[in-house]
Amino acid sequence: MRLLNFSHPLTDAQRSQIESLTGQSIARVIERMPHFDDAQPLAQQVRELVDGVGLTSQEWQTEALLVNPPGLAPAALCLMAELHGRIGYFPAAVRIRPVADAALRQFEVAEILDLQRVRDTARRSR
Repeated sequence: MRLLNFSHPLTDAQRSQIESLTGQSIARVIERMPHFDDAQPLAQQVRELVDGVGLTSQEWQTEALLVNPPGLAPAALCLMAELHGRIGYFPAAVRIRPVADAALRQFEVAEILDLQRVRDTARRSR
């Protein structure tokens, strides 16, 4: 799988947690740490960020992709909408959380969010 990281760099431990939770090895990590300009439209900035990933149209539609979204909620929303348009479905996403009771601030992978399943389940509630 390809891991698209739009957040802070992941540690080796976090990558191992991702592989364990997904049951797949990470073939490649593509990191794009965003810096958003509040004076510019967010959707355009996200589109340019995703363009910078460098995948072809075929790769977007055929590769196993996992996304670590940016922490800024509006940017994460725009990112998922942009990716849905390119991929044709919502990709799975990584959820990171602080390690409980850690003396020093550390983060771990909490879960892998199957966003397409969330969407499909919600459709039954219409």
